[in-house]
Amino acid sequence: MEYRTHTCGELKKEDVGKNVKLSGWVHRRRDLGGLIFVDLRDRYGITQIVFNPDKIENFKLVEKLKYEFIIKIEGEVLMRDEKNVNNDLGTGEVEVIVLQLEVLSEAKTMPFEIFDTKKEEDEELRLKYRFLELRREKLKNNILFRAKMEKHIRDYMDSRGFINISTPILTVSSPEGARDFLVPSRIHPGKFYALPQAPQQYKQLLMVAGFDKYYQIAPCMRDEDPRADRSPGEFYQLDVETSFTSQDEFFEMMEPLFVELTELAGKKVINKKFPRIIYKDAMNKYGSDRPDLRFGIEIQDITEWGNKTEFNVFASAEIIKVLVVEGGNKFTRKEIDEDFTDIAKRNHAKGLAWMKLVDGVFEGSVVKFFKETELEDLKRNLNLENDSILFFVADKWKTCCESLGAVRNLVAEKMGLADINVIAWAWIVDFPMYEWDEKNQKIDFGHNPFSMPQGGIEGLNAKDPLDILAYQYDIVANGLELSSGAVRNKDPQIMYKAFEVAGYSKEEVNKKFGHMINAFEYGAPPHCGFAPGIERMAMLLLGEKNLRAVIAFPKNQKAEEVMLGSPAEVSEEQLRELSLKLDKKG
Repeated sequence: MEYRTHTCGELKKEDVGKNVKLSGWVHRRRDLGGLIFVDLRDRYGITQIVFNPDKIENFKLVEKLKYEFIIKIEGEVLMRDEKNVNNDLGTGEVEVIVLQLEVLSEAKTMPFEIFDTKKEEDEELRLKYRFLELRREKLKNNILFRAKMEKHIRDYMDSRGFINISTPILTVSSPEGARDFLVPSRIHPGKFYALPQAPQQYKQLLMVAGFDKYYQIAPCMRDEDPRADRSPGEFYQLDVETSFTSQDEFFEMMEPLFVELTELAGKKVINKKFPRIIYKDAMNKYGSDRPDLRFGIEIQDITEWGNKTEFNVFASAEIIKVLVVEGGNKFTRKEIDEDFTDIAKRNHAKGLAWMKLVDGVFEGSVVKFFKETELEDLKRNLNLENDSILFFVADKWKTCCESLGAVRNLVAEKMGLADINVIAWAWIVDFPMYEWDEKNQKIDFGHNPFSMPQGGIEGLNAKDPLDILAYQYDIVANGLELSSGAVRNKDPQIMYKAFEVAGYSKEEVNKKFGHMINAFEYGAPPHCGFAPGIERMAMLLLGEKNLRAVIAFPKNQKAEEVMLGSPAEVSEEQLRELSLKLDKKG
């Protein structure tokens, strides 16, 4: 049986006169004075088909057609009358007069409207019937774009000599990172596999093996709490590692891919040569290590000025920073108190001081605490324009940066400064190797402990740990981090020393990572890489706010897949086979 000669998005005026077969879903049905018009839909598009009782024998069957029935028709392609041409459809110049009809599948009443929805239904309901929601145009196109994006990535990597190598799904539990998903072994009772959080160790071992350019679109599983930009349980990443490549060479190798993907999504790239911003500069200027560079408002340091004033909050402050927003005088006191102050406090600031400059005069509740000469100095130092608002935070360095960074993003949102059709890519480089762990009152790794410290072992010996930088980098865009990456630490002696600084003994390192150190002792080339998330890239390129919009079958906020019902209980027999017994008290 031949179900179709053409898709529902294919027919054009050149096909007029042809006898065709189409199969698809009843998208709409209209009864117009004896003639019944149906919009027939498949994933390629929509074709208008016409049922005339004089042309088809089983017209009673036509009258029973309902929304989302699946049918097969055979008929002749005709030109539409000029007044009935639909320029919004790719097939809008033609229609098919139906000669034969077959119902391939009937459909129950839908749990929610598939199309023409006036409001978004409950998410749990949509996820339970995700196979129906996937029929919606926007969601369908998101999934198709993701497939197109992944193909483009593979073509790009293959064309540049990268080798697609699959790494194990059943592996060993890692002592670092997020919680593992554990898989009990039937053959080895009492022992467990772990699902991979990432192929990090395997890809570095592939470098030791001599495969100098590796990639895969790798599944990763982490037992983490869900959030909007992180898929609970599982996600995919473009996992990449290269040997004999410097950090700058790696950037140059990968940047064209992100430019091409941006263009694939029909968006513009601000700079095809991506800016490389030092971590500390990113924090100082934008209040974030993943800054949105589509707009240029920058944070400024005014500690020296503020410490000299008689305003006690500023005079005694460790750091004082200000965000100047030209044209921001339109923000109301209610907006400032309820929105801007709130977001600053949610980012750990004790408060948010502000003043406006209107027609050369400062206004605001804190103006009274400053002398006229101090305000004039501020105006001159910041080169202030009229009709500006100034937001101040006085606190520790990181708190000042992050709270004003959040205010900066809210300003851009309220003033419409971020162009949704633009992607502003950047590399953030020179991250601190270590940070102070306030909870445990100790030095700990700031990012990946296997990053190469700048200055090697001499740097580790000579510097204050908090001043040591790593060859660690992130690729970011539009306020979103796509991936961390690093030049890897391949030298066992540097590795031991790096862990020693963070309080780990040689014995502890050997116990946790001895297999990696053993491999490096057989000769490891210099290597680096990264692993941008596939879902996060698709979300960014499509302008979506939630990862679930680019995943065919996502989990809900409780990490449940409600359509099939996972996670689920298993039988006692299955547990016995795995030598497991449940503690039902919990």
